[in-house]
Formats: sequence, C-alpha cells, structure tokens
Amino acid sequence: MNPIIEANGARIPAVGFGTWTLRGKECARLVEQAIAVGYRHIDTAQMYDNERAVGEGVRASGKRDDVFITTKVQPENLRARDLEESARQSVKTLGFEPDLLLIHWPNSRIPLAETIGALNKVKREGLTRHIGVSNFTVALLEQAVKLSEVPLVCDQIECHPFLDQSKVIAACRRHGMAVVAYSPIARGGADRDKVLGRIGQAHGKSAAQVSLRFLVQQGLVVIPRTSKAERLKENIDIFDFELTAAEMKEIGALGARRGRIVDWSYSPDWD
Repeated sequence: MNPIIEANGARIPAVGFGTWTLRGKECARLVEQAIAVGYRHIDTAQMYDNERAVGEGVRASGKRDDVFITTKVQPENLRARDLEESARQSVKTLGFEPDLLLIHWPNSRIPLAETIGALNKVKREGLTRHIGVSNFTVALLEQAVKLSEVPLVCDQIECHPFLDQSKVIAACRRHGMAVVAYSPIARGGADRDKVLGRIGQAHGKSAAQVSLRFLVQQGLVVIPRTSKAERLKENIDIFDFELTAAEMKEIGALGARRGRIVDWSYSPDWD
C-alpha cells in the first residue's frame, strides 16, 4: 500500500516515480510500467524535456484519473506572462492538466511576488489543481507563503540520509506543506553506505529501501528515479517493514557527516 500524504488540500502518494534524465520511448515505457506495479505519483518538469513522454506513458496506463502528476516551471519562465504561457504549454505537452505545478528553482532576478501571483493565477484558471515550490530555502519559503493567496502544497527539495534538511522540513510542517524528497537514495550513494546496508540486512531489505523508508517514516514524500524496470518494484516495496527508533536515530546521524549532492550553483538564491 502506498500511503497518502495530505497537504493543504492535496493528496499526494508517498512514493512517486522521478523521471529526471529519462527521455522519449524509454521514459513513456517506464512511466507505464511504474503505474502497472503500483505507483500513483509521477514527477516531471519542463527542464527534463520529457513531459510529452510522461503524458504518453500515463495515457497508455489507462489510469490518468488515479495518478498524481507534478510538473515544474523552469526559472527562466518566472515572469508573470512567461509563467502563464509556460503553464499552458505544459498542459498542451502533457495532454492534460497536472495535479501540481511547482516553481522549479527560485530566480532572484525576478520579484517573487510577481511569480507567486502568476502561479496563483494559473491555478484559478484551471491549468493546475495545486501549486507549490521546489528548492526553496526557509527564508524564501516564508516569503512565498506570505505572498500566496492560496496555500502552497509542498517544497520539493534534495533530501536523503546524508543531508540534514530538518530546518526546511520544520518550516513546511508549520505551514501544513508536504516535503517531497528528490534524490532520496543520494543518486546511488545509499547503496554504498555500510550503516544503511547493515540495517537493511536486519530487515531483509536493500540499503536503498532503508533510505526511502527512513524518509517516508518521517512523513515525507519520496520520488526516486530509476532507468531500470526491476528497480521500480524495489523502490515502492518499503511498506512491509518499520525501522526502530534506534535505527532512525542512527540513520539520522549520517546527515551530520555528509551533505548535498545536487549542484546549487544553478540558483543564485542559495546562500
């Protein structure tokens, strides 16, 4: 069973399928297969150049009404007029309205008030059911919440056992927002970690499954990406075991020693 995380009116399946780096027929095939094995949450973005393929995979599954679809506006399109056109283009490319539209990265060269205002407008116009942000720091998140007429649903951030994101998580919880974790197995780094491996052996699970379980057990949403069909089922097969309080504490301590794997130099707003 894939639990539902409720956040400001949205109902987001706890485990989604991330599609970053997937393209064309391979992407469409993997999306269709992911839905076939139980995924009900698919994550895409304009920046990934795969919205069309994601749409094709969802339609091929025959389960569009059951699947939560997220896409994102790239930071070059955060002026009001550009964002509105971008949202319309995403609907056209996907072939349907997304359930959630996010600002992919903040852009300090464009007033946040203008961007959030436009994001609210496209929601009012029915181009998305829900809105949110991605890669927002606590300070930016607080500003965005104050500026938005309707509640923001989530902040999608890099999150895995090797990165302490407790401040952003706490900020999201204060505002009833979900935290959606991308790179939740640290781009394969979880598989190489001895602590996660040992805990996984105790439960008959892989280190990657322990990493995902660690996040989901805290109430986070995870969107692991894979290009291997056999890993699809493994990544969602994390609901038949539970980590002990001692194991959660031990895994939590890993974040003090290691950090970010995503290059934040892309965004001028990271400090």
